[in-house]
Amino acid sequence: MSDRTTTRARAWALTRRDGLVLGFTDHDRDLVFDGITFRAGAGMTASALVQAAGLATDNTEAAGALSDAGLTEADILAGRYDGAELVIHEVDWTDTAARRILFRGTLGEITRAGGAFRAELRGLSEPLSIGGGRVFGTLCPAVLGDARCGFDLGQAGFSVEAALTAVSGGGARLDLPEMPEFAADWFVDGSVRFLTGAAEGLVAMVRREEPLGALRRLHLWAAPGAMPVAGDRVRLVAGCDKRLETCRYKFSNVLNFQGFPHVPADDWLMATPSASDENAGGSLTNG
Repeated sequence: MSDRTTTRARAWALTRRDGLVLGFTDHDRDLVFDGITFRAGAGMTASALVQAAGLATDNTEAAGALSDAGLTEADILAGRYDGAELVIHEVDWTDTAARRILFRGTLGEITRAGGAFRAELRGLSEPLSIGGGRVFGTLCPAVLGDARCGFDLGQAGFSVEAALTAVSGGGARLDLPEMPEFAADWFVDGSVRFLTGAAEGLVAMVRREEPLGALRRLHLWAAPGAMPVAGDRVRLVAGCDKRLETCRYKFSNVLNFQGFPHVPADDWLMATPSASDENAGGSLTNG
């Protein structure tokens, strides 16, 4: 593209985790390629790319206007763009077949101010900077239903769909039918996925339950980014507190338990042998 300096433009292809694909360009007319319409007029700009050799992290940032036709503040607040995939093309607007990829990665932190947004862009090598390894502790590190856990959440009694009867606390308190077939606190540490309404596709975690006569109130750790209303349908998934007893008696899945419940407690490092007391790693205080 060295001979096309005066006809170059940039185009951003943004793919959200829910599968929605959006296209933007800094050209003054829409561009179309790869089955995506890259809309003009979004005010999209990007700072110079900082690309490193080897496995070092590439990074840059993009900025643009918030609008109904592009990125909206409501969607950003709802977390719909968290971790979205991004590809930046340099393209000849007179012949879109003449193009190259400048950047491929994901969106990082997004800030909003004055009707505009600014987003951190993280390159493909970003995950290599994240520490790894396994933590050995008494609680199970697996996520209920994932490959390590192996539990089938499709089994009857461990998930249910229902309609909200009321919403309060800015969306952090959800009232549902009593559902007597589920024991008290059955959904504590579980999840709520919103199936309809403004919060459709969002997931929130349950902090505690509260019985309210013919209703069951769920208190969430945090309200979803979009406000649900009465009548919205949700899918509830049973909670798991990661303890061996819960895995054994609630889910009958102890063979897949990934924790180490017999690891000695921290006080064990300071304990001294005793002929009269139990040497089990418990508290060293008397009484």
